Amino acid sequence: MPGKVKAYELQSKSKNDLTKQLNELKGELLNLRVQKIAGGAPSKLTKIRLQRVLTVMNQKARQNLREYYKNKKYLPLDLRPKKTRAIRRRLTKHEASLKTVKQRKKDIHFPIRKYAVKA
Repeated sequence: MPGKVKAYELQSKSKNDLTKQLNELKGELLNLRVQKIAGGAPSKLTKIRLQRVLTVMNQKARQNLREYYKNKKYLPLDLRPKKTRAIRRRLTKHEASLKTVKQRKKDIHFPIRKYAVKA
């Protein structure tokens, strides 16, 4: 496959086309390995093309997974935001705003007193 393979061109291809192209590139890489052993000049271009195709395939797979899990209750760990360990373990806004039954009763029965001051 001569010339550069652009990532945006690969993203428009279907999964079958990408798989076929991947197999071709693997075959080409195999031939290059044989040539290298025989004493030919090594070429990195095929490796780069191969990696680009694999990258696009993985991006598409992750995008499909994101679509699948969009409205589900739980996300797979690798699709969740990374952040930091402390932030991930922190209480959610809802959990932090909850009050105990005792605190709610106290607020109802003993509201904050409001005073009006005469001027």
